[in-house]
Amino acid sequence: MTDKRFHLGWFLQGSSIQSWGEEWTGNVAETWMRPEFFVEMTRNLERAGFDYVLLEDSSYVGESYGSSRDVYLENGIAVPRQDPAVVAGLLARETSRIGIVPTLGTFAYPPYLLARLIGTLDQVSAGRIGWNAVTGSSDYAAQNFGLPGMPEHDLRYEMAEEYMDLVRQLWGSWEPGAITGGIEGGALIDPSKVHAVNFEGRWFRCRGPLNSGPCPQGQPVIAQAGGSPAGRAFAAKWADTIVASTKGAKAMKAYRDDVRERMARFGRNPDHCKVLFLVSPILGATEEEALARQRRNAEFHADNPHIRLAHLSKVTNIDFAEFDLDRPLGELRTNGHQQSLEQFIGKNRGRTLRELLVDYARTGSIELVGTPDQVAERMGAAMEEVGGDGFLLTLADTTRRSVAEITDGLVPALQRRGLARRHYAHDQFRDNLLAF
Repeated sequence: MTDKRFHLGWFLQGSSIQSWGEEWTGNVAETWMRPEFFVEMTRNLERAGFDYVLLEDSSYVGESYGSSRDVYLENGIAVPRQDPAVVAGLLARETSRIGIVPTLGTFAYPPYLLARLIGTLDQVSAGRIGWNAVTGSSDYAAQNFGLPGMPEHDLRYEMAEEYMDLVRQLWGSWEPGAITGGIEGGALIDPSKVHAVNFEGRWFRCRGPLNSGPCPQGQPVIAQAGGSPAGRAFAAKWADTIVASTKGAKAMKAYRDDVRERMARFGRNPDHCKVLFLVSPILGATEEEALARQRRNAEFHADNPHIRLAHLSKVTNIDFAEFDLDRPLGELRTNGHQQSLEQFIGKNRGRTLRELLVDYARTGSIELVGTPDQVAERMGAAMEEVGGDGFLLTLADTTRRSVAEITDGLVPALQRRGLARRHYAHDQFRDNLLAF
């Protein structure tokens, strides 16, 4: 019998306070600093059998839109953001099976520091940590770390290639079984199984070995969001799971097929990397209720275009406040997130900015609006057409209510169709990712 199950992850956008303007948020403006909400949420995702929760991050306050921080601060757009490594440690301590994937930028951490930090998290979580590897895209972020700005897009990926090579060598500097335990008076650690790295690259140098010891998984899980050609090549070479955002099942299939072909050219087994597509389900007890929610969302964005444009400005480094909403948008280029810009404009060149915003407001690789059973059916049909590997859920209104709608409404509907796991088969993150 063919295993129809696919993987589920959660793309968590930084801070619970960012749902402050939504219904059912409680006293979030008072309680956002403390971890209870994220801990409770992650426990529920684990109860529902999710593979992982990815902690999205940025390390600066946006000011790309209108050359001002005001819209970002007044509307809580990607601010405040707590350090994802600290949050990851708290979530790992309070769970036992789900994977935890903090986002850390290659421009912000020396390779040794990152390898030691992620390796330590993998140890304290008993093998459940991943790293969402990002190269960065904002000059504002670079300047927070003493850099003049971000290197050119493709150069960032060249540098990240060397960075990843070094980090993986550091994780491999301890062989399995290096710590023998000093049984019967023997050595605690076998020196022959701990190796210097002596890495000499164009951008990075490191002596090694790590002093933190071996990782339970050997190599922690690598997550990456590769949309541009350079990003796809990087993801195909290094990633164990890919964050993908493409519109429509045909484009999803084309993306997955492309990445798998690239993996094969690198000598990797394509089945060892799981491509998860971003979706934003809108659920209701009835289809009419779900559609009403969708209409309210659309009306909000239509009435407040500056909020959506401010977010787009932040990720693309383009000041969309300079453009007339009702004039055709011309050709644009960016040193920021190229895939985000391409998705926004897509095949719609020549349309007005206001028209483009209508399509951009329909978030997710496929539109999922309806009852849990209707949405589960559409997710299954899309995966059958695409070929795998699963979905990464992200919600604008991440509240206890919206999380419960997923974990206690949508997931059981998926499980009844044999599309989602009911139990974890393994203790460690990588093993569960490769279970089907």
